[in-house]
Amino acid sequence: MKKIIAIIGAGGKMGEWFANYFLENDFEVIGYDSENEIKTKSVIKANSLVAGVLKAEYVLLCTPTRRTPEIIRLIAKEMKRGSYLIEISSQKSKTAVALAKMPSKVNPICIHPMFGPGIKKIHGQHIISIPIKDAKKELSVAKSLFPDANFVTIDAIEHDKKIAVILGLTHLINLAFANILAKDDKISLTEKMSGTTFKAQKILTESIMTESPELIETIISNPEIRRVAEEFWKDIGRLLTSVQEGKSEEILTYIRSTQERLGKNSDLEGAYKKLTTMVNSIEKK
Repeated sequence: MKKIIAIIGAGGKMGEWFANYFLENDFEVIGYDSENEIKTKSVIKANSLVAGVLKAEYVLLCTPTRRTPEIIRLIAKEMKRGSYLIEISSQKSKTAVALAKMPSKVNPICIHPMFGPGIKKIHGQHIISIPIKDAKKELSVAKSLFPDANFVTIDAIEHDKKIAVILGLTHLINLAFANILAKDDKISLTEKMSGTTFKAQKILTESIMTESPELIETIISNPEIRRVAEEFWKDIGRLLTSVQEGKSEEILTYIRSTQERLGKNSDLEGAYKKLTTMVNSIEKK
């Protein structure tokens, strides 16, 4: 008999990806979405949020981060005894608390898939696991559902601090860069003049802009981003002031120091070669 998984938010991009993934892995998939049409074939559409979770052995929440804690509270008491509630949001401080408060009959699984709906295979992709009640059991279940992924375990507070850099700062920088590009009324000329660095940055920026405004807003609203964003802004101001005041030696010291510290854990020369290879590969297509 097939295992049953309910996906709340099955009409969204990630919900659709997970629906296809579990269908391919011989699950019966029940879908519910109050905002988007569920287009994935073979998904059984539930008439209501509660109806969608009653028979499921697993419930996967592909819901906006701000709504997730409340949805957890609404459905946990309606779920089957011994079932698993899987939460995948990009911020964990509040959702982890909501999972910890669930009735004991339901098992929490708190994960953060570090990939988007554009990937074809999960092999080699990273998934972060956040312990809630029984770290060993929760990780074991997550690995059984996604056996080809690479797992990293970290607590909710440290998760949000790291994600502030991994997603928050990168999205903030690229959102501002995208706004500058959007105002360029001679963008075709800019592109003709551009080299490898600009081309790679533009691809990254444009790919981020394919995400929903709600997701981007959630990512940059991570409270932990303030610390790193203020440090970033402080450095920008410091560098611009040094430029305006002609303090070349201060700028050079900053650059050399950064290169030295970053180079201890990174292959800078190798990174440039990868960048060139990546852009050349894209331009050949």
